[in-house]
Amino acid sequence: MTDSVPSLDRFSGSSRYVLDEELGRIVNVSIVLQMPLLLKGEPGTGKTMLAHAIAERMAMPLLVLNVKSSMKLVEALYQYDTLTRLNDSRFGDSQRDVSNIRDYIRMGKIGQAFTADRRVVLLIDEIDKADTDFQDDMLDVLDQMQFDILEIDETVTARHRPVIIITSNAKKDLSDPFLGRCNFHHIAFPQPDMMRRIIALHFPRIAEDLSEACLEAFYRLRELEGVEKKPATREFLNWLRALQADPDFHRDALQRGSIPYRGLLFKKSSDLERALAVSKDGPPAVV
Repeated sequence: MTDSVPSLDRFSGSSRYVLDEELGRIVNVSIVLQMPLLLKGEPGTGKTMLAHAIAERMAMPLLVLNVKSSMKLVEALYQYDTLTRLNDSRFGDSQRDVSNIRDYIRMGKIGQAFTADRRVVLLIDEIDKADTDFQDDMLDVLDQMQFDILEIDETVTARHRPVIIITSNAKKDLSDPFLGRCNFHHIAFPQPDMMRRIIALHFPRIAEDLSEACLEAFYRLRELEGVEKKPATREFLNWLRALQADPDFHRDALQRGSIPYRGLLFKKSSDLERALAVSKDGPPAVV
């Protein structure tokens, strides 16, 4: 492995990502210490987008490992394509030498990060879906920066240490050994001042009165009792985009309690019904 302590520009956000000062410091110290950065927070707080922003800002390729509940660690490292090799040996119409197993080894996302010609950002998304053995064994590989391919008795060692971002929606607890080997940060849902910065980034020409009316309505809606899935930043931005595109929309409608395009904010039928009830009864009180 060629990297020791990296020498890099400091990450300071990107053209599409508003970065608060604390998170910026945590990202940079994680890169310097070469530790995986574990991000927790409710969906829509920008955990996944942070990895995209780091890759954009530092001009690195981004590799994304989407963790599934049934996934085995070896799938993230490499796959041995036994079916293709069997077919090649049976039908004999392949240009490959079926006796050369190496030709049938395909790298998984971690394997691709290790064998890349340049340093990459590796996003391991929703690690809490995996079982504890997967989590701990994966961190062993990331600590050692190498793994074995058993079928060819070969060790793959990382050419460059990737920048590792791991996300969790906190649906289940992670093991203490896992937590102890990561730099941890909880991304809280943006407060109104931070959301104003996000609005300014995505809608630089939006009228201030419209922005403030939408912002106030959005945070009221997030406080509705009984809502199973609160609208997040992504839903809010899509909602703003729809309101701006509607020539018949007037901000006074929000103050009267009307909630246009509720389906952009609420994704579950019960939540939509709750929002509709509020729309009929008038604006909800702030809790």
